[in-house]
Amino acid sequence: MIYAFDGHSPVIEEGAYVSETAIIIGDVFIGTGCYIGHGAVIRGDYGRVEIGAETAVEEGVVIHAPPGRVCKIGKRVTLGHGAIIHSREIADFVLIGMGAITSLGTVIGEFAIVAEGSVVKMRDVIPPRVMAAGSPAKVIHPVSDREFEFWKEDKQNYVDLAAKYIRLGMQRLD
Repeated sequence: MIYAFDGHSPVIEEGAYVSETAIIIGDVFIGTGCYIGHGAVIRGDYGRVEIGAETAVEEGVVIHAPPGRVCKIGKRVTLGHGAIIHSREIADFVLIGMGAITSLGTVIGEFAIVAEGSVVKMRDVIPPRVMAAGSPAKVIHPVSDREFEFWKEDKQNYVDLAAKYIRLGMQRLD
C-alpha cells in the first residue's frame, strides 16, 4: 500500500518490487531493482527515506526518519527480517541482520555487518568492513574475505527475486 502524505508521494523507480502488503508513506525514494518485502513499513511522514538501487528490505522491516531528517540507505544493502532502522546513513553493501536495531543518528560504514539481534545505540558509528554484534553493538572483528564474498554474491538473490515477483506476480488464493 502506497500513500501520499503531507504533500509528499513516494517515488519508486522502475524495476523495484514493492509487496502489496508493504506500507510506503510520504517522502520515500526507492531505487531500481529493490526488493521491498511483505509487511515492511517505510515511513517518510515527517522525515525522508532514501533507499539505493538493488537493496533488499526483507519482511517486517520498519524504516523511519526523525522530523526534518533523512534516513539514507545505500545500494545493494540487505536489511534482514524484522530489523528496525532509524539510521542517518547505512552505506553501500551493508548487511543488517534479522531483528537488529539501528537507532537515531547512527552511521553504518560500507561493507559492514550488524549481526542478528544487535542494537546500534543512538549516534553510534560502525566503521566500514567490520562485523558488529551485541547489545549495545560493538565491533567484534573485521569482515573476512570469505564473509565479504559470500554476502556480495548473496545480495544478487534479492535482486533476482524482485525481478521474478515483477515478472510473475502473486496469485491470491481464496
